[in-house]
Formats: sequence, structure tokens, C-alpha cells
Amino acid sequence: MKRITFLLALFATGLSVTRAASHLTNSVAANRILVIDPSSMPVGAGKATLIIGALRRTDGVYSGDYKIKVFPYFLKNEKGRLAILVSDESLAEVYKGKSTPITGTATTSGKGGKTRPIAAMAMPVGRDRGNLKLWFTAGSRKMIFEPSYHFTDDSMASVPPPRASASLAAGRPCRMPASELQGRAAAASLTKKIAGSSRCAVPVKRIPPPARTVETYAGADPQLEHQW
Repeated sequence: MKRITFLLALFATGLSVTRAASHLTNSVAANRILVIDPSSMPVGAGKATLIIGALRRTDGVYSGDYKIKVFPYFLKNEKGRLAILVSDESLAEVYKGKSTPITGTATTSGKGGKTRPIAAMAMPVGRDRGNLKLWFTAGSRKMIFEPSYHFTDDSMASVPPPRASASLAAGRPCRMPASELQGRAAAASLTKKIAGSSRCAVPVKRIPPPARTVETYAGADPQLEHQW
């Protein structure tokens, strides 16, 4: 009897530990940022591109900004706020690698913004990433996008990736700012002045050679001189 009681207590302890660990895991997952990559679909003779910003989860809702750019029909562009409903149970299913249906809304910005329902299917390919199939109706057209997604920490999502300058991206040489050009020209002029002053002619005093001395020996012919 004591042995059975001990086993039941051990099982209950293990179950509570498992539930606590699962709750902790879900809590950590819920605080991570959802990043959805840009994706495109053909529209007539052009294409529509869906761009979604980093989505943060609050009370079971991932929310953030979105843009739809339609090329070359720029008048069809729109932007607004996206809200995707993902419950704790759905998030746990995604973390287990199971395909999970999700729903949400997209509300256009500006006065008289319209709200349209959206639907999506999350198809994980790992714990932190996967693919989405997202669709909604715009007018009479069904828009379908298939982006990839991944989860990341808040600190990593807040730092934008480095961007190359337009000149470098286009393969053109960078043009130096006017202020820096003026500074370099002034430095070059000052260097020339210093170099010129160091080459100024300095008068050199020439020392004449020693004069010849003439000595006359006593008793010698005064006409005879010995020069040293």
C-alpha cells in the first residue's frame, strides 16, 4: 500500500513538473516576435507584394503594420494594421510542428478605413520557422500569398539589418560631401604653404681662405722670400 502511494505521488509530481515546463515554454514562445517575409502574387500584367512588419503578441493577438504594393497600378497600393489571432493552444501546436489554421483581420489606414477578414494556414518546418498560406478578398479578387515566417527575440527584431548605400548598390562611386571636400582642400593648401616655407633660401656666409704669409730671414737677401 505504501509503495502504491509513493508511486502515485511520484507520478503526480512528474505531471506537475511537465505542466510547469510546458507553461514556461509557451510563455517564452508567446513573448517572441513573429517575422513574416515579403511575398508576391501576379495581378493582371503586374504583381502585388505583401510586406508585413514585425508582429508582437498581446492577449493572443499578433499585431503590426502591413503594406500592399501593386506594380504598376500604384493607385491600388494600401497600408494598414494587421491582427492575427493565435491562441495559446494554436501556438503550442505550431511549436510541435503541426499545421494550424489561424484567422485575423486587416484594417486599412486613413479616414474610413475598411476591415476585411483574413485566413491563413501555418505550416511549420521547425520549431522557429515555417511557411504560411495567407488569403483574403480584395474587391472581387481573391488574394493569395505564401510567405515564410520565423520567430525571433525582441532585441533582434528591433535592430534593422545594415543597408548598403544607393551608390554602392547601383555600382556607382560614392560622392564625397561638399563639406569634406572643402576640408580636404584647405588641408592640402596648408600643407603646400608649410612645405614652401621650409624651402626658403637661407643666405650662406662664405669664409675666405687663409692669406699667404711671407717670412724674411735675417741676413738673407731681401729679394729672396720664402712663402709658406
